[in-house]
Amino acid sequence: MAYFRELRCDEQGRLGLVEADDGALIMVETAGSGRPLVLVHGWSMSRRFWQRQIQGLSHHFMVVAPDLRAHGDSSKALFGLTLPQCARDLQAVMEVLDLHDVILAGWSLAGPLVLDHWRHYGDERIKALALVEMTPAPLAPGTWNTHRLAGGDLAGLGQVVRAVQEDRRGHLTSFVNAMFRTGTAPEADYAFMLAEALKTPAQAAASLYSDYLMRDYREVLPTVSVPALVAVGREGPLCFGPACGRYVADELPRGELRVFEESGHLPFWETSEAFNQALIDLAART
Repeated sequence: MAYFRELRCDEQGRLGLVEADDGALIMVETAGSGRPLVLVHGWSMSRRFWQRQIQGLSHHFMVVAPDLRAHGDSSKALFGLTLPQCARDLQAVMEVLDLHDVILAGWSLAGPLVLDHWRHYGDERIKALALVEMTPAPLAPGTWNTHRLAGGDLAGLGQVVRAVQEDRRGHLTSFVNAMFRTGTAPEADYAFMLAEALKTPAQAAASLYSDYLMRDYREVLPTVSVPALVAVGREGPLCFGPACGRYVADELPRGELRVFEESGHLPFWETSEAFNQALIDLAART
């Protein structure tokens, strides 16, 4: 039986562990009250990347931010590192916290994760989706797909996996900088983000990234019956941008595209006030 093991409860919110169906422990932070807004971070990152939403939106929503398995402060499981298992972990969080009428947001790798959750659970608990700087099919061909390995660049995949395993810090240094519109992270942001990213073991990062690259959720997009926000940055080394965002929004029956002009892969960080308002607007559509 899944449970919530509370670790902290104060004016800042609650922090606790949810047991997944295979025994992995998922760290979950909550703040505020009211309608649930569940925020799922991207590859090698953590729930703390959503701090500007936890602080800025907790007076509008019950903000719920889990760490993916092997990420952040979740248990460092070296098993179950697939998007379907992460989607089951997400469902366990929703069940244990008894969340309904959820606005569910997934950034980067968590965009496909959210689509995997929709494919298996539909609108059972979900009333709106936000897909943030993501592609539904990383290796798919087509000019719309701006992933750097688009078109099936398996050699490129091998290079990434080797870099993750052999030079974790060096790879993450480049990755963190590339998430920003300018290609260079501000010093304080860089130090924080690198420290969080290094919490994910190299083997876990390589396994989950490999699984993510082989997935294709394009056929799920037309089945999403709830309102959906597609949020992208304008430009940057890792930015999926307007071309990918337009494709995704057009495939969603109730999709709306928002381009955040002053951001790259991190619209919720670089343009947090505008991004937070977009989530409030999304909630008003349901």
